[in-house]
Amino acid sequence: MNMDGYSLCLGILALIFLPRSSSPLCVFPTKQVTSPPSPPGFLFTTKSGGDLIPHWRSGNLKDMTAAELEAGVSHEADESELGLFSENGSKSVVDQLLDHIHSQEKSSQRRGGFSERFVRWRRRYLPVGGDNRRDHSSVKLSGPFVSGAAYCISSCSMILMNKVVLSTYNFNAGISLMLYQNLISCLVVALLKFSGVVSVEKLNWKLIRVWLPVNVIFVGMLISGMYSLKYINVAMVTILKNATNIITAIGELYMFRKRQNNKVWAAMFMMIISAISGGITDLTFNAVGYTWQTANCVLTASYSLTLRKVMDKAKQATKSGSLNEVSMVLLNNLLSLPFGIILIVLLGEWRYVISTDVTKDAMFWVFATASGFLGLAISFTSMWFLHQTGPTTYSLVGSLNKVPISLSGLVLFNVPLSLPNMFSILFGLFAGVVFARAKMS
Repeated sequence: MNMDGYSLCLGILALIFLPRSSSPLCVFPTKQVTSPPSPPGFLFTTKSGGDLIPHWRSGNLKDMTAAELEAGVSHEADESELGLFSENGSKSVVDQLLDHIHSQEKSSQRRGGFSERFVRWRRRYLPVGGDNRRDHSSVKLSGPFVSGAAYCISSCSMILMNKVVLSTYNFNAGISLMLYQNLISCLVVALLKFSGVVSVEKLNWKLIRVWLPVNVIFVGMLISGMYSLKYINVAMVTILKNATNIITAIGELYMFRKRQNNKVWAAMFMMIISAISGGITDLTFNAVGYTWQTANCVLTASYSLTLRKVMDKAKQATKSGSLNEVSMVLLNNLLSLPFGIILIVLLGEWRYVISTDVTKDAMFWVFATASGFLGLAISFTSMWFLHQTGPTTYSLVGSLNKVPISLSGLVLFNVPLSLPNMFSILFGLFAGVVFARAKMS
């Protein structure tokens, strides 16, 4: 190793081990430099006790610190002058470095027990590095579990709450209930937006014109779902909703040329069998309710296909070029308000709402308000769960979630049930799970 390399290593060691001081002393005793540029080197300052502290001096005067300029220190390195003594002539720089390293080793040995305990504590509790991947994995597992549980609970509660309002209280104004729920959703999203919790795309007339066909189908989907749930038990509504998957698959084939595999078609055939057998064996069969549910399946599939078709145009109509899920929730619910008001006036539903005794019951408004909040909760929990997992897991959990919804609906509302009808319901639930698994493949 040449002398320049040796001096550089010596300076690095000094940077690591020596304490600070104030008065300057250079490791290289050289002649005074008169020209502005000078090569880089290590500048040492001494404390009153004689300890040295190094500072890196740049090769240019304008890069030197103010303390270096005030001290007027500017030295060059010289290969033959490395045996430097300090100003009192007692010890060389090398000796001071070795003494300081030795003292540091002794102090580190005294602190060894504490350091080991601190490292063990850091590895266990601090979320840094690879030593606590097990802790990270538990956090990652709890995220999908909590979000999935929230999605399932909100989805199940929403259907049961609507069933209570429409059937138990015998409320015959499904459009008014839809209007009330959508109004709650708009107010909550607006409050979250002004609080800075969520970001919502600014609405404009171009976006509204593009979104209008989607919203018309959305309103029809909600209203038909309200009335079908009023006349049909929850389990059969859940099974009949499987027909939506069949209509959607046929629409994707003709509109987007998307073909499904044989497993998907087999699962859909199972859905058809379960729906037909369930309707035949349904002891509470209601033709009006089944008509509304058929319309709901067609409108739900149309909503999904139309939404996919206009999404690109809707994004182009926004200022940012994107449209997140929260913006779509606000857009759908906000645009549905004038449609709901028009339908309530034209169909004379407002007279029923004013005159019925149900609206004078405080508990009715508790259930109706809760259903509004749950409707919005489904939107947020589904987005949360989809972000934590993915479309495949989301689809499978959504199919499995029909099982507790159906069973709780049968138990809570005392639905008269025959063995063939029970078998049809279970077969339909199984077909939904098979369909989700087939879509994965």
